Amino acid sequence: MIKKVNKRSSDRVKVTFVLPEDHPYEGDISVVGDFNDWTPGEHRLVRRSNQTFSTNVLLPEDGRYAFRYYSEEEGWIDDDEADDYEPNAFGSTNCIVST
Repeated sequence: MIKKVNKRSSDRVKVTFVLPEDHPYEGDISVVGDFNDWTPGEHRLVRRSNQTFSTNVLLPEDGRYAFRYYSEEEGWIDDDEADDYEPNAFGSTNCIVST
């Protein structure tokens, strides 16, 4: 799931990437994308008090950003609720979030 909140005092959108408590993936999971140079660990999902796993990323308004989740144990993971999808240079698909 992806939640978006426009920040009133700026031109940024807080995008929250969320995996449910019962997600089937092992190990640490990060959201990686063109907003963080596809760097695992920079935006690591952490367990919240409601038992979901999430992380927040501030992104400029009116943008379109490619992303995927990454786990050392599981590899690349797609978000079924992304705004869109597009092929990537590696023969698979990137998820898209629009702000």
